[in-house]
Amino acid sequence: MDFSELLKPEAVKVVSAVSSKKRLMHDVADLADAAAGIPAANAVEALLEREALGPTGVGKGVALPHARLNGLTHVQGVFIMLETPVDFDSVDRQPVDLVFGLFAPQGAGVEHLKALALVSRTLRDASICAKLRANPDAGKLHAILTEAQTHQAA
Repeated sequence: MDFSELLKPEAVKVVSAVSSKKRLMHDVADLADAAAGIPAANAVEALLEREALGPTGVGKGVALPHARLNGLTHVQGVFIMLETPVDFDSVDRQPVDLVFGLFAPQGAGVEHLKALALVSRTLRDASICAKLRANPDAGKLHAILTEAQTHQAA
């Protein structure tokens, strides 16, 4: 699994602020629709269903909302950086500003888990998160995320 396969440049966005976690989920779904053709209504419904099982705010300002959807052929991601963090019911009760949404085919078992592990491992790295937060430009954010994997592999 390669970050450049998972995250297209057009699937990265900087958002100044959102009013709530639910609004953020809609923004993630809208970006998935615009960048990958994933119907926003299906995406937001699946994200909210998954979130009802337990929060995907993993701590330190990072959230990894994810869902499985019918009709997808491969795992796809979107990334949103919030200039103003939002409460996300995270495990550490801290607001979230780095959000990586992951969408997988309904039957994707190992592929989905590998993608989730890659994203989680990358966004657990404090230096990568610091670089992301210091560069509120979609192109730079994409470059940081795709380069991060290269440096981790070395």
